[in-house]
Amino acid sequence: MSYLLQTLTKKQEIDCAIRDTIDKVLVLRFGRASDAVCLQLDDLLAKSSREVSKFVDVALVDIDSEDFQVYVKYFDITLIPSIVFFFNAHHMKMDSGTADHTKWIGSFQRKQDFIDVVEAIYRGAMKGKLIVNCPLPPERIPRYQLLFKDI
Repeated sequence: MSYLLQTLTKKQEIDCAIRDTIDKVLVLRFGRASDAVCLQLDDLLAKSSREVSKFVDVALVDIDSEDFQVYVKYFDITLIPSIVFFFNAHHMKMDSGTADHTKWIGSFQRKQDFIDVVEAIYRGAMKGKLIVNCPLPPERIPRYQLLFKDI
């Protein structure tokens, strides 16, 4: 389903998308086109993109490209898929009860979960907030055990 969504192939395209998306939430999905969970998330994003097109732009980013390693390191993308949200060139964060507020890790269980999350981010951003609370119940938020090497 990734062919239905905009795929960014160069660092300059990501920079332009972040800078030029005005009064909309920019959803950047970092992952691999060959990963099963990424494909499931891409399908969900493609199905819901029409419903949220008035306030959301969705773009896909392949983390294996050497051009994107700056973003992969900056956002500490170690688990895929990871979704990073922007609004008017500002990085939007979401408190979902996990240790990482900078991105959404994993897939959404259903289409309405994605719509609820981006709507909450959009409403918070329109009020000038840079961090919003996750509208989903805790049982529908993916949890990951963070492992630290050599500690």
